[in-house]
Order: sequence, then structure tokens, then C-alpha cells
Amino acid sequence: MPEDVAESAPEIEVKPGSKRFSGKKLVLFVVAPVLLLLLVAGGGYFMGMFDGLLGVEPAAGEGEQAAAESEPSIFFELPELLVNLNSSGKKAAFLKMSVSLELADEEARGQVEAMLPRLIDQFQVYLRELRPEDLKGSAGLYRMREELLLRANEAVKPAQVKDVLFKEMLVQ
Repeated sequence: MPEDVAESAPEIEVKPGSKRFSGKKLVLFVVAPVLLLLLVAGGGYFMGMFDGLLGVEPAAGEGEQAAAESEPSIFFELPELLVNLNSSGKKAAFLKMSVSLELADEEARGQVEAMLPRLIDQFQVYLRELRPEDLKGSAGLYRMREELLLRANEAVKPAQVKDVLFKEMLVQ
């Protein structure tokens, strides 16, 4: 009986040119390029590469920042600071520094002068807790600048200090 079944089955002919894509080839040649194109387009959109094409205007904050940068800066010189650092050894370490504050406007100068004792106190308290290792490298100076800026703005409220600039720094 198995021979009868084999003889009665229809024959299927496979033509060499009519082969379909297998699943792996379909993913490799169709799906992967489409996904790659979508990722590149999405990245370009989020980086702002298509803003000119889409007619997107800059946010309000960006225009204000450009206007603020064009205004002349006002600087306030602090008196030279000399503090001993927190050192665990027998030898004492000292920090001598000169700092300038960049102020937001001319009105802030009067407010900073009025609050100068509080500002210097805030700086002294922070600087005395530093160790010489804390001041090594650009990362240490960046952290110190950010801390001094935070303390300066806290001490001279409502005036605004835009930046703390180091003129001179000596660790001995």
C-alpha cells in the first residue's frame, strides 16, 4: 500500500528562480536597515539637526541666554583669603587664594558689599574643612568652584552671583 500512496501523490516542481527569502535573510536585508534608518533619524531629530527643515524656533531660554552673554560683566574682588586646611599629619597645610565674583547686575555689587562679612565667613568655614587632596586636579577645583558659588549665592540673597573666578591659588 505504501507504493500506491507514493504513486498517487502529486508532484511538486521547484523552479530555481522562484525561491523565497528565508527568515534570517529577511531580517538581515529588510528589517535591520529600516531599524537603522529610524535610529539615525531619531538621533538627528533629538540633536536638533532637523530644526531648520521643520521650522522649529529656538526656545525662549536660549534667546535670553544669548542676550545675557552680550551684556558686560560686573566683577567684585574679594579680599585675599588665607586658611589652614584640614590635614591629618603633623605638618599644617595652608591655602592662599584670590577670588573674583561675577555678578548679574550693578545692583548686586551694593548687596554683596553689604553682606561681605557673611560671604567671607561662608567661604572660610568651607575652605577650612578641605584637605589638600581635595584640591588636586581639575575635578577638585571644579567642585570647589561649585561649592563656593552655591555658598556665595546663599550668603548674598537676593543678589545673584553668576560665577566664581580664581585669580590666584597657592596650597602650601
